[in-house]
Amino acid sequence: MNCNNNLIKEGNSMKKLGVIFGGMSTENKVSCVSGASVIKNLNKEKYEIYPIFIDENGKWFQIQMPKEGQIKIEEKAPIENVFEYLKQMDVIFPVLHGLYGEDGTIQGLFELLKIPYVGCGVLASSVGMDKVYTKIIFDKAGINQAKYVYIRKFNDKFIYVKENFDEQVIDIKKVVKLTIKNLKFPMFVKPSNSGSSVGISKVNNEKELEEAILEAAKYDKKILIEEGIDGREVECAVLGNEDVQCSCVGEIKAADVFYSYDAKYKNQESKTLIPADISTEKSDEIRKLAVKAFKAIDGKGLSRVDFFIENGTDKIFINEINTLPGFTSISMYPKLFEQVGIGYSDLLDKVIELAFEK
Repeated sequence: MNCNNNLIKEGNSMKKLGVIFGGMSTENKVSCVSGASVIKNLNKEKYEIYPIFIDENGKWFQIQMPKEGQIKIEEKAPIENVFEYLKQMDVIFPVLHGLYGEDGTIQGLFELLKIPYVGCGVLASSVGMDKVYTKIIFDKAGINQAKYVYIRKFNDKFIYVKENFDEQVIDIKKVVKLTIKNLKFPMFVKPSNSGSSVGISKVNNEKELEEAILEAAKYDKKILIEEGIDGREVECAVLGNEDVQCSCVGEIKAADVFYSYDAKYKNQESKTLIPADISTEKSDEIRKLAVKAFKAIDGKGLSRVDFFIENGTDKIFINEINTLPGFTSISMYPKLFEQVGIGYSDLLDKVIELAFEK
């Protein structure tokens, strides 16, 4: 298959849409499933679709798209000049999760090439991907969240970062002691930049905490340690640029001790409840907070915002914001909007329209 710049047909009134999936993150395979689902559900009468695959080594390929709309990654050919190829597109839909996909890096490339693209811009993408800095923004916005500790891996030691950003270089034993002094068990230890719960551990004692910190450090030098919230996990999808609308609220019934990677994508016992069985007042509160969080990070296009409702108090805690949520057939983002009357294909049209508007 020839992948020169003459691939793209001229004189066609349909929008040339590049759908990018795969990527160099730990979520490559999940992204491919999302990409296939997006391509299958796009309106073929509106868009001339160009599937683009990035492998785990960062190489770019054009993928053949058979008439039935299914993509076959094995039928690929390298794109020799990525810049020139992308510049022929009218709009880009990055269906990428994790590092180098939703962290602002590829969004910066689109900005440089002056190509409209679906989703959040560079700032919102980078802040939304970095769990520590998301926390800092939400603190400033006055959105309630779990107590946390921020540390960084430094050679064979760690840097303990205080609330005022003063730093202390210490060994892992000291990190564990300081963390236990400030937070209660159970705790969650997370790489600051990682998606789909990769590298995240729930810990209940000192030994587990130390092991979890070392595990998280395999994925990122920046590590977030959060105090666990005993509560229900709920999610709300948002859509828009300045005029933002939100979906109903859905609830996650995780089959695991928390909504881990396996619980999300492998364990059939994990369930979703849409809409969540909560009061109208609580739903409205969560929906307002979802829009506030989205705007606080300068979000554009789409995001999914995750919360906890604490057992016993019904207090709401924001968990995180996902600026490029999953688009598989079982993903919460499209399912939440489907519940309020926006079907999958219409939702894709809307996020593409928002890309041009942005």
